[in-house]
Amino acid sequence: MKMRIKKNKKKLVLLILLIVLAFIAVSIYLDNSFLQVTQYTVTSERIPQSFNNFKILQLSDLHSASFGEENRTLLKKIDEQKPDIVVMTGDMVNTKDETFDVFLKFGKEVGKKYETYYIMGNHEQNLDESKREYIFSKLKATGIKILNNEKVGITRGADQINLYGMWFNLKYYKDANNAYTKDIYYDSAAMQKVIGDCDTSKYSVLLTHNPLYFDTYAGWDADLTLAGHIHGGMIRIPFIGGLLSPEHEFFPQYSGGKYHMGDKVLIVNRGLGNGNFGIRILDRPEISVISLQSK
Repeated sequence: MKMRIKKNKKKLVLLILLIVLAFIAVSIYLDNSFLQVTQYTVTSERIPQSFNNFKILQLSDLHSASFGEENRTLLKKIDEQKPDIVVMTGDMVNTKDETFDVFLKFGKEVGKKYETYYIMGNHEQNLDESKREYIFSKLKATGIKILNNEKVGITRGADQINLYGMWFNLKYYKDANNAYTKDIYYDSAAMQKVIGDCDTSKYSVLLTHNPLYFDTYAGWDADLTLAGHIHGGMIRIPFIGGLLSPEHEFFPQYSGGKYHMGDKVLIVNRGLGNGNFGIRILDRPEISVISLQSK
């Protein structure tokens, strides 16, 4: 009798273990495969009335991933949001990619339908110049505008807001394990040298890949900054946030979501692909939709 009870207990423990493992496997699959659309509203008295409900759809860190055949699932999600413009904030390809076909086919479909803007991330910067120029030429052919540390004006009627696209030297991607980079900081003087002065007469949206320097972007007078890079911390801990940044920093300050510094706003997209991290846990691939509202 005792032997039978002991065997039954072992079977029960084994069953519970299998259920837990199955649950974890399903959760990881969902967390890496099912897209999440996150809606943000940004309100400011500096936003012109004609830009009320103006929708900016942000994509970041695709890393050559595909959601559905030829990214049909991702394209459908974008269409459902009916954006006014689409912005891509870097790392849309992987450095290990050979052809870049996944992203270029996807970019072609997006560029045909929407006014689209693109900036480099650290993965694009790490490519050979010939590969980078190949990607850029293909994107330009689809009508996608590449912002290379420059500004464009977006108009609605007689009103305009400014859209800036910025990238900076890879040395500012501070690796906590690298003595050379750990004390380097991208300050206002460095930013001014890269992109010049902010036109404060108009509402400004800054596209940049790395959110680490929010204080610098805010001090430069960017009203709204859109960034990515952190991948949501890859593992998100409820009520705490992302676990690890690409800079090997635990619990990064800006891992994903909306942040404020006075009247300046930073929105960090959690990204779509996994890059070199492997898997996401409680951190679904994300599309950000930012609706502007005049106060």
